[in-house]
Amino acid sequence: MGAGKRGVLTAAVTVVCAVTVLAVPGTAFAAPTPPPDPGATASVTVVTSDVELEAVRKKLDKLYRAAARATDEYNAAEEKARQQTAQVVRLAKKITEGREKLDDLKSRAGAAAAAQYRGGGLPPEARLVLSDDPQEFLDGAGRVRQEQHAAKGLIGEMTRTQRDLEQYAADAREQMRKLEAGRKVKAAAQKRIERQIEAAEKLEAELEQEEKERLARLERQAAARAQATWLSSGVLEALSSEATPQGRKAVAYATAQIGKPYQWGAEGPNTFDCSGLTSQAWLAAGKTIPRTSQMQWQHLERVGVRDMRPGDLIIYWADASHVGMYVGDGVMVHAPRPGRTVTLAGAGSMPILGVVRPDPDAERHPE
Repeated sequence: MGAGKRGVLTAAVTVVCAVTVLAVPGTAFAAPTPPPDPGATASVTVVTSDVELEAVRKKLDKLYRAAARATDEYNAAEEKARQQTAQVVRLAKKITEGREKLDDLKSRAGAAAAAQYRGGGLPPEARLVLSDDPQEFLDGAGRVRQEQHAAKGLIGEMTRTQRDLEQYAADAREQMRKLEAGRKVKAAAQKRIERQIEAAEKLEAELEQEEKERLARLERQAAARAQATWLSSGVLEALSSEATPQGRKAVAYATAQIGKPYQWGAEGPNTFDCSGLTSQAWLAAGKTIPRTSQMQWQHLERVGVRDMRPGDLIIYWADASHVGMYVGDGVMVHAPRPGRTVTLAGAGSMPILGVVRPDPDAERHPE
């Protein structure tokens, strides 16, 4: 590895990271690289130690988690935009219908006014004197009163329709304002996602193939240690292997996507992000759930980890930035991060924030 490459890796390694890694029990580290022979004339390849690679692993994890948080923000803005666009469409339809109704009312009111004008002009006493048939005059007077009453009704309805139109227009303007604000939020989130992923990819690109393989091994070891610690609590003994009919359908959908690439903001059918996978799996099972992992954590019913069943969603990290679906036997399926594919992993391989259940009222059936 050249001096420039060495400098990039050194920037990613801090004393704190090194001390933290050395404190982890059961972790093997390579011996420090001896200084080069002063008399050597050939270039020397600097071997990156496992301590340094562990620091790189943590740096990559931090970058991808930041991208995951921004992805959740992007997805939330996208979901709001869908709802607001649908609301604008509904309001536009109401405005069109209201205008048509107002035009009809104006036409009817105009016709009524013209009829009253043609029949008016003389006071009632004069029309009574001039009438050959007093009963006909009285009948006509009754009709006039009815027409006047109807005219007042038309005017009242026109006024209400006009107020409705003004309110619809104000609501539509507000929704358009929110749409514009949402577009800005989404654009900012997209920039953060791309910036974090670019930084992570650049860091990985600085590694040689052998270092990448060792880095992957360190990732697997870290996940295995976390899973072993989780299982050592005895949680698996309490977990149920039963699922609801909808839960089985959701698990079947999610596991059928194994091997498909992660793509931030994607909801399938060919690529997924973490919450895109879980929300689409439950949609395939006939249940609509929130789009993002944070909204799933906020709005779905929470259950204890020891009570989770296949189909339940496991929310990870304190900021609820990742989600997987429990499939049974201590295993979950998830879309991990950019550069990875949908896969099975230990349910305890990452810090668990909690578990949520999309179908809390459904009865379980043995698998």
